[in-house]
Amino acid sequence: MVEESAGDAQPAIRAAEFFAGIGLVREALEPLGVEVVWANDIEKAKRDAYSANHDATHFQLGDVRSVGASHLPPNVELATSSFPCVDLSLAGNRRGLVGSQSGMFWEFARVLEEMQDQRPRVVLLENVHGFATSHGGKDLADALARLSELDYSCDVFAVDARHFVPQSRPRMFIAGVRGALPPEAQTGIPPLSDVRPAWVQRVHAGHQHLRMHHLPLPRLPEGPQDLSGVVEKMDGADSRWWDRDRVSAFVASLSPLQSARMEALRDSTGISWRTAYRRTRKGVAVWELRRDAIGGCLRTTGGGSSKQALVELGRGDIRVRWMTPLEYARMMGAGSYRLSGGTPNQALFGFGDAVVVDVIRWIGQHYLLPVLRWQKVPQAA
Repeated sequence: MVEESAGDAQPAIRAAEFFAGIGLVREALEPLGVEVVWANDIEKAKRDAYSANHDATHFQLGDVRSVGASHLPPNVELATSSFPCVDLSLAGNRRGLVGSQSGMFWEFARVLEEMQDQRPRVVLLENVHGFATSHGGKDLADALARLSELDYSCDVFAVDARHFVPQSRPRMFIAGVRGALPPEAQTGIPPLSDVRPAWVQRVHAGHQHLRMHHLPLPRLPEGPQDLSGVVEKMDGADSRWWDRDRVSAFVASLSPLQSARMEALRDSTGISWRTAYRRTRKGVAVWELRRDAIGGCLRTTGGGSSKQALVELGRGDIRVRWMTPLEYARMMGAGSYRLSGGTPNQALFGFGDAVVVDVIRWIGQHYLLPVLRWQKVPQAA
C-alpha cells in the first residue's frame, strides 16, 4: 500500500482532470502526492465550487470540444476522465457513445491523440456499469479499441462506493497504462474478486485481442452500515422538516410493503434513518423507502424525482425532509468540502455528478501511484 502525502520527498505526479466537475478527483489524489496542473469542465457553477476549494487558475472553463493538446501544460503523467454517463446509464436514454453527452469520450481520446509522444503514462476513466452493456457491449469494445490504438494497455474493474461511504454507487473504471507495466501485471482473464466480478471477467475475456492487463488489488473494506455519520442533526422545529400535511401525503403514497417497513421503524425505541426516492408507477408519483440503512445513489438534481429525501423514524414519530448539501458532501466522502461556491441546488447537482473521494483515493493508493512511481524508477535499478 502506498502511503504518501504532498509533503513527501518524491516529486509530485502531474495530473490533468478532464470533466473535472467540482474537483473531487483532485480532493482524493492531492494528499497522495498528485498535483492537478490542469482541469476542464463546461459548467460554470461547478467551476465556482471548484474554485471555492482549490486554486482554479489552471481551470479551463468550456466545452471539451474546444480543448486541444496545446492547452495542456507539459509533462502530464496522469489524466482522469469522468465523462458524462447520461447516454450510458440504465436510467438514461441509452444512446451510448453516439449520444451528445457520453460521446464526449471521443473528445477525450482526440486530445490524447493530439498529445502524441507527450501522452500521459496513465489514464483513469470512470463511468456507470451501463457502459459495459451499452449497445450490446459495442460501446465499451470501441472505447477499449481506441485506447489500445493510443498505446494504452487497459484494465477494467468495478468499485461500489458503499465499501467506503453509506451510499450504493456502483461504478466501473478503466485504467490505461502506456509503456512498461509493473512486474505484477498479468494478462488473460483476472481471478474472480470483489473488484472483478463475473461480468468484469467477461469484459477481459472478450477483449483479449486488444492490449489488456490486470493488476492485483486488495479486498475492499466493509464500509459503513448506516447513515449515522452522514445525517446533519437538527431539531424538530427546524423549517427544513416537512409539515404534517406533506408528511401525511408521503406516508399515504407508500405501498403496503413500504408502509409496513416504515411502521416497524417508526415504532422502534431507537432513532434510525432511511432515504427515499420519488418514483412514477402507472402514472402516479409514489415514494419508495430504501430497504437497507444506507443511501441510494445520489443523482444530479434536475427535478424532484432525482432528489433524495431523508426519513427519520423512531419513538413513535416520523420526520421527512430533503437531504442537505452537507449530507450530500458526506455521502461523497467530502465532508470538509466548502459549500460556498453556489446555491444549495447547485451543490446537490455538483455532488450528484461527481466521484466519491474515498473510492478514487483507494484506487490512487493501490493502483495509480504504484504504477506511476514504478515507472519513474530506472528499469536497471
